[in-house]
Amino acid sequence: MADPQPLRVALAGNPNVGKTTLFNRLTGHHQRVANFPGVTVERVSGRLTCAPHIDIIDLPGTYSLTPRSVDERIAYDILTGHLERKPDLVVCVVDAGNLERNLYLVSQIIDLGLPVVVALNMVDAAARNGLEVDAVKLSDALGVPVVPIVATLGQGVEVLEVQMQQVPPLPDARQWELMDAVSKRVPELSAALAHEAPNLPEPQVFMEVLHALAEDMVLESWRTVAPAFAAKVQSARESFTKRNVAFRHAEVAGRYAWLGDIVRQVTTRNTGPSTISDRIDAVVTHRVAGPVLFLLLLLLIFQAIFSWATPAMDLVEAGVGWLSSAAQSVLPGHMLTDLLTDGVIAGVGNVVIFLPQILLLFFFLGLMEDTGYMARSAFIMDRIMKRVGLSGGSVLPLLSSFACAIPGIMAARTLDNERDRLITIMVAPLMSCSARLPVYALFIAAFIPQQQVLGLVGLQGLTMFSMYLMGIAMAFAAAAILKRYVIKGSQSYFVMELPPYRRPRLRQVAGRMVMRSGVFARRAGKIIFGLSIVLWFLASFPKVHPEGMAPEAAAAIERDALLQQADSLMRPHTDAAGGLMVGAEHLNLELARSLEAQAAEVYGTVLDSLRQAAQSYQIRNSLIGRFGHLLEPVMQPLGFDWKISAGLVTAFAAREVIISTMGIIYSVGDGEDSVALRDALKADRYPDGRPVFTPLVAMSLLVFFVFALQCMSTLAIACRETGTWRWPAVMWLYMTAIAYVASLMVYQGGRMLGLG
Repeated sequence: MADPQPLRVALAGNPNVGKTTLFNRLTGHHQRVANFPGVTVERVSGRLTCAPHIDIIDLPGTYSLTPRSVDERIAYDILTGHLERKPDLVVCVVDAGNLERNLYLVSQIIDLGLPVVVALNMVDAAARNGLEVDAVKLSDALGVPVVPIVATLGQGVEVLEVQMQQVPPLPDARQWELMDAVSKRVPELSAALAHEAPNLPEPQVFMEVLHALAEDMVLESWRTVAPAFAAKVQSARESFTKRNVAFRHAEVAGRYAWLGDIVRQVTTRNTGPSTISDRIDAVVTHRVAGPVLFLLLLLLIFQAIFSWATPAMDLVEAGVGWLSSAAQSVLPGHMLTDLLTDGVIAGVGNVVIFLPQILLLFFFLGLMEDTGYMARSAFIMDRIMKRVGLSGGSVLPLLSSFACAIPGIMAARTLDNERDRLITIMVAPLMSCSARLPVYALFIAAFIPQQQVLGLVGLQGLTMFSMYLMGIAMAFAAAAILKRYVIKGSQSYFVMELPPYRRPRLRQVAGRMVMRSGVFARRAGKIIFGLSIVLWFLASFPKVHPEGMAPEAAAAIERDALLQQADSLMRPHTDAAGGLMVGAEHLNLELARSLEAQAAEVYGTVLDSLRQAAQSYQIRNSLIGRFGHLLEPVMQPLGFDWKISAGLVTAFAAREVIISTMGIIYSVGDGEDSVALRDALKADRYPDGRPVFTPLVAMSLLVFFVFALQCMSTLAIACRETGTWRWPAVMWLYMTAIAYVASLMVYQGGRMLGLG
């Protein structure tokens, strides 16, 4: 006999109600992370520690089940059984301090006809703020069990676990009333939908009718599946509009009217002095002080990310280099060995090296979220964001994009408004991510002089700041244009509940930081891993030999002669040192060893030079090199020669790859020796003696990197999040066009001013 299926319990709730903390308590941190079927949203699940036959699913935090945002659609589809088996029980986590707002979601889940248990969380914080909630009265009013808990301390969790193992009976659905005008049309619309979608349960039919009336996106989805129902909804909408009936807000008004009475009956508020949260918010959300403090906090976070991550990044880089060297020393000299070291290890290293920065960013974002400041930052920026076609909800995705556009694009799924979400995805890559930093640092250090501006700010630092400022300004401009001319949609309304300030739970922050970074590494790593192997083949084939060099032949012959000379110099000294060590009575060992070491150093230096020259010649004549020569006429108006063009091609795998590519072309070793590469860039000359790189060319390249979308993994993630390649293609085209035009204006304008 087959084992019975485990009891499925869904954990639902608003953001910032302690749902994740409760989930960790119930599962003992033994979690499984995967994707919901057919979508990119993470599915976090685990088994109840005290009852392994109960499987707990942590639904995305959402304020309602009206399917506007991706998270709301996922939560609704899970609860209705569209994605996987419908849950047997729903535990609704509710913040006792924000009862009315939290109960809105509870009432929607009850109306779906599902067994519900309410976990009344943070009753201790509510009591400190002078608010007491009568759990017994609340249970009677809702018709479902209510268990008071403090998830952070584990209080009441055992009672909740017992209640979860005793699935309660179904509550009475729809205890609230719709406005009369809308209520009269609901039976007709419900009958039409039930006729065309006979498999929908009755409670879900009612919910779908309300959603179709309120949301254009839901109505459009029914036009092909149930055209007669959609036509009746459209007719009802037109009738309501003529009579000035607020049909879009009928559900909201009806539910809150019912919930408001319940909250007044079950809560007692002891008036007293303003809370700590109120006193902090008086400063933090101030119209002037709030934005200033927010910008200072961002400055502190970015400085910490760029400075604190450096030792860890150096350690990871050294580890990747050691692994590559170890592989080369153990494995035989073969093409597969080169593929492993230069393709696989180097490709993975390009992803892993930035994990320290990603970890730090998620750590700070976790602190902001746990303390309650993240909600304030969105509230503070909402006024500014509205002017460029976004809302305060876009702050988090754009903030995440400063470390990497991938988590920023993924974070956009929390936005309710589909237009805001799509615009945020389309502009997120304009934020200067950490992968641009190596490029900025190299060319600014090489070509921007170290001098003070007004005696206060260094010119190099000011140039670095301007790169970030240009990206932000262009993101806002692009969002405004996309909103007005390209991406149409309904007006967005940003509503954010400000939770009380809380002490961050470091264990939870660390766990979320590691989990999110792992998701980034898996998703981005697969793409860069494969593309790096492809680029290795492009840089390695067709195979050429130094004997076929044309202008370089003379230099190679000269170096070969020098190699032979070094070899002839080394052997006498080695033999002499050996003879002296054996038989001489008055032996100067230090002198003999010094001569031997000097000869070996000459030999090794010349050998490295030959190897680098051959490597440089290989990449010049490889497919990448040939493609660079092919692109050169197009890129010359920007001041770029074939070497820069070839570097831009390789940078499509990851922006920082251009540094190692330029290092190979200029024969300065692995390309990570920025000082040697900097000198090589300064020394490079055209055949007529003109320098290839000037401060104007460097600035043109920097501007190109600010705006260009040089990241294959970002495009792939954008495709997954939008469900089509159309928008990523538009994203790449418009950013590349902006980069080309801006770089052209900088270079040609500088030449006209005599700066070239």
